Amino acid sequence: MAAESTPSTPLTLPVLPLDDEVVLPGMVVPLDLNDNDVRAAVEAAQAAARSEPGKPRVLLVPRIDGAYAGTGVLGTVEQVGRLADGDPGALIRGRGRVKIGAGTTGPGAALWVEGTRIDESAPDPLPGHVTELVKEYKALATAWLRKRGAWQVVDRVQAIEDVSALADNSGYSPFLTTAQKVELLETADPVARLKAATRQLRDHLAEQDVAETIAKDVQEGVDKQQREFLLRRQLDAVRKELRDLNGEEQGEESDDYRARVEAADLPEKVREAALKEVDKLERSSDQSPEGSWIRTWLDTVLELPWSERTEDVYDIRGAKAILDAEHAGLDDVKERITEYLAVRKRRSDRGLGVVGGRRGGAVLALVGPPGVGKTSLGESVAHAMGRKFVRVALGGVRDEAEIRGHRRTYVGALPGRIVRAIKEAGAMNPVVLLDEIDKVGSDFRGDPAAALLEVLDPAQNHTFRDHYLEVELDLSDVVFLATANVLEAIPEALLDRMELVRLDGYTEDEKVVIARDHLLPRQLERAGLAKDEVTLDESALRKLAGEYTREAGVRTLERSIARLLRKIAAQHELAERELPFTVREEHLRDLIGRPHHVPESAQDPAERRTAVPGVATGLAVTGAGGDVLFVEASLADPETGAAGLTLTGQLGDVMKESAQIALSFLRSHGAELELPVADLKDRGVHIHFPAGAVPKDGPSAGVTMTTALASLLSGRPVRTDVAMTGEVSLTGRVLPIGGVKQKLLAAHRAGVTTVVIPKRNEADLDDVPAEVLDKLDVHAVTDVRQVLELALSPATNGAAPEVPVAA
Repeated sequence: MAAESTPSTPLTLPVLPLDDEVVLPGMVVPLDLNDNDVRAAVEAAQAAARSEPGKPRVLLVPRIDGAYAGTGVLGTVEQVGRLADGDPGALIRGRGRVKIGAGTTGPGAALWVEGTRIDESAPDPLPGHVTELVKEYKALATAWLRKRGAWQVVDRVQAIEDVSALADNSGYSPFLTTAQKVELLETADPVARLKAATRQLRDHLAEQDVAETIAKDVQEGVDKQQREFLLRRQLDAVRKELRDLNGEEQGEESDDYRARVEAADLPEKVREAALKEVDKLERSSDQSPEGSWIRTWLDTVLELPWSERTEDVYDIRGAKAILDAEHAGLDDVKERITEYLAVRKRRSDRGLGVVGGRRGGAVLALVGPPGVGKTSLGESVAHAMGRKFVRVALGGVRDEAEIRGHRRTYVGALPGRIVRAIKEAGAMNPVVLLDEIDKVGSDFRGDPAAALLEVLDPAQNHTFRDHYLEVELDLSDVVFLATANVLEAIPEALLDRMELVRLDGYTEDEKVVIARDHLLPRQLERAGLAKDEVTLDESALRKLAGEYTREAGVRTLERSIARLLRKIAAQHELAERELPFTVREEHLRDLIGRPHHVPESAQDPAERRTAVPGVATGLAVTGAGGDVLFVEASLADPETGAAGLTLTGQLGDVMKESAQIALSFLRSHGAELELPVADLKDRGVHIHFPAGAVPKDGPSAGVTMTTALASLLSGRPVRTDVAMTGEVSLTGRVLPIGGVKQKLLAAHRAGVTTVVIPKRNEADLDDVPAEVLDKLDVHAVTDVRQVLELALSPATNGAAPEVPVAA
């Protein structure tokens, strides 16, 4: 055998290309001689070896995508013979790396190139970090070989001491890609090559560990599910046998629910439905979503107080005393609750608690402006009756399911607000306040007001069915109190099921009592003041109620008192005021500023709105209670203004028609009333309602518009102390209207002393508080001529009046 070539010795070798394969030094590989390139290279090497001693030599060069690598491996042909499949083959051993140079000529059909051996020697002795690297590689290789069961190879790897040979040994690794093997081939430095081999082996082991972990977890999950399935089938079979044999109880969850249902005091139909659900729960698995739905449903049913009821307090006098102590005024509501308790007491005494499956509940609708105490009245009613109180806010509710509940199949399904209120109360006969029932809306999700029809119908609500429960719930013993600000916003069918109780607002005397007995003590506590540190004189409270606030309720009054007390507390902390202190009427302006609502009667006569002809004072009902409403009329210049009627102030259709009727009446009866009606033919008439941003509608301003026009034509101003309301007809009849009580309260608050109402509304005066009627001179009229006689100021002389012209 020829001596080995030194690294500097030039070599001329036939090229044996390896398509997408890489052979590293030290590897022994069999090659198929049926391949033309392999056979040509081996035959050329054999031909050259005949004239040189030693084994035939070839240059093994990787050919990646048709391109040759720049580094090859010197290989010797160890043996030529037959492969395992019988095809001719050659056994070639890699000897060392060769840097490929230029092509040259040689015998045979092979490609010949010149090359130079690459120095692959490692430093001697090995540095410490290289020694550690060798140990790490051997450990990683051993771990990988043991996982594959290649125990016979472990000792051979452990016996390799040469760094270059150890790094090239990774060429046998099947997990290396061609690119990774090319990287090892072209890395001449043995230490760098060993680092690369170590990194590749480490990454492969890490990927293998992750893959094994995932496979193990998947297998364990599958095994667990299969095992759980089999065990549950066996458990179901065992339970069935035990039930058939009436065996001992089992301590499973479904059996716990069964025991709870059996022990609970449920109505018979509810018990049957609950036991059916328990049977379904026993047949379902823990992984089934139906099991979760059933458990939630059973919990809800078992938490409802099916047989719990509070005993009503039948002390009628005591209940009335509680209502009087907690609320001033509101006599209608107090009388209705007292009547209800008296009837309940008599029915109970005579054994008539349940008739036809229904109990003696009540459904009341408390309708009135904000701040009159509708919501707080519900708590007082519950207190007086000795019942639990629950408030259900309906403002802005648009989903029917909020009332009737969701179907159980929906994710996150809940019972409706009525069922939740019963559950929260812990009794089947609470007082449920349905707050702001007029604010209920409707959209594509349904109409909640329609769902309330069954809830609030005393003839139906003893069999109310919630979509979530799907069992009958008896609501006939519940006292429902519904509150609303605007009666017209409540659907007619729903309003028909409720007993209407109007809360039209407080008189000034009632406001003073409420402020003294309820608002002032509460605000003193909130301001951190003792009861004896600040007191409010009755004159100060009356001025606060009359001139600083003008409302049907007392919310603004309470805010004014709170502001007053905060001011006093701040002045005391700044050492500007000594306590105790009594607030009198003259102190209010310095503490909280000037009054905001000065009555017309208190103003200078020349500054009053009705000081000029063509302005009249009317009365109206708004969502905030009653209010005064001024009507102004003017005539356009005959030379510049267009004829016809102009209406402004954001008026509704009914009010516009009332203006047409008023104008037509004056045109047809002007001569009888001694009015210059000729001016109405050629001059434009303009009627305006101030506060143009507020919508207005209704027929009750008919007499007011007629009076304003008559005042304009006659030149006689309307009396400043007179306000009026009523619908007018074409013949001059004054027709009845609604809201008399609210309108008279508004007139009283505004300082008006004389009020004109239709004769047919005279019976409504019974609802007006006596202290208000004592301060008002109420005239009931049947004809608009009577209104004009009362309202218009007397003529100053007999001359014809001068009609004002609009600017």
